[in-house]
Amino acid sequence: MLPAVAVVALLAVPSAPAGDGSAGSGSVADAASGLLVLHCLVRVLRDRARPLTRTAALVLGLPVLGVTIAAITAHDPASSLPGVARYLQIFVLVPGALLLLLRDRRDFRLAAGSVVVLALVQGAVGVTQYLTGTGASYMGEEIRAVGTFGPTDVMGMATVVAYGLVICVGFALSPVAEGRGRHAARVQRAVALGCAGLLAVPLALSFSRGAWIATAVAVALQLTLSGPRRAVVVALVTGALGVVLVGGLGIGSQMITERLDSITRVTDAPDQSVTDRYTMWAAATGMWREHPVTGVGLKGFPDYRDSHASLALSAASDTEGAGLGFQRQPLLSPHNMYLLVLSEQGLLGIVALVGSWAALLVCALRRLPGAHRSRTGADCGLAVTGLLVWQLVDFSYADIGGPSTVLTAVMLGLAARWALGPDRCAAKSEAGRA
Repeated sequence: MLPAVAVVALLAVPSAPAGDGSAGSGSVADAASGLLVLHCLVRVLRDRARPLTRTAALVLGLPVLGVTIAAITAHDPASSLPGVARYLQIFVLVPGALLLLLRDRRDFRLAAGSVVVLALVQGAVGVTQYLTGTGASYMGEEIRAVGTFGPTDVMGMATVVAYGLVICVGFALSPVAEGRGRHAARVQRAVALGCAGLLAVPLALSFSRGAWIATAVAVALQLTLSGPRRAVVVALVTGALGVVLVGGLGIGSQMITERLDSITRVTDAPDQSVTDRYTMWAAATGMWREHPVTGVGLKGFPDYRDSHASLALSAASDTEGAGLGFQRQPLLSPHNMYLLVLSEQGLLGIVALVGSWAALLVCALRRLPGAHRSRTGADCGLAVTGLLVWQLVDFSYADIGGPSTVLTAVMLGLAARWALGPDRCAAKSEAGRA
């Protein structure tokens, strides 16, 4: 498990921004993910066993189809090679490696726990940035919590913290099994609930509307799956906690309220960031209309952007704070994963990639009822379901890019282990260890 945990732990290492002012894509965590894949490959060759089931190979292999064809049909195939490597890393290789390396639910909980620890560390850094005024610039003040990811990857800390919160909620909502492990399970639920409450603070201070919406949807689904009565109780407790933190203690109350209000008026009085996003969405749609089947090619969005965007696009956003000076960060993607894939890979790519994610979610949901009945592993299932739904919702407002992206691959690996892994073997393995 050391290679898998190392990938998560190294995300706490600050990453230097790219020379053009963007977040960049390479980091020590990315290098560690390469070693993780290599380690898995060596084990597979050594054991000489069939590594994946047909279902797992199909689900994880689907994205390869769209990515490969989009690279071949690109205007400059050579320039699309980094995009091929990135897509395969995030959606195929790292998830497949984790599927093979996580032996049972104990390994799953260890990997998921490392994500929670990372979220707590990043969240603590983010809260400190808000309290000391050393965060990223937001509304003229350097108070935006971004953790160690810096102002060029403002979604980095929000993503990590949201992952940790969703995992904690899944662990807190799992049913308690009868027997000797009952006390340990109750302790796990209490700790998970406490960590979820702690992580809600830096998530709020990230001022990320997309992360807020995705977290609300994911947690609501987890509560529904765990039982209507429990959903009502937890919703009331969460509402009371929000009133105490924001209304009573005044933690970012005015700015958080204004940010929440902006969600409902993005079409009436949009700020420049919203205008840029709508303009890039329209540009991505225009690219797809001209190249409906295979798109404009991987890494092709920046080259075609200006010819499809209106004059309302500012072409770059201003970043400052969190240890960096003022920079102009170029807008090189539509900040919508679905539209990015649609514009660069066409219908073929979007069907293959979204089909893979949908299959993961369906397989994960199919295993939940059995886990609830047996009261074993329901925490893993609820966590995975929440993570997948969070990502599917968040991809409507964000796309891959930046140092934090490798954590998306880890999340998909956890989901693949639960949804596609050998459930019976995991149960027997745990029984044998006990």
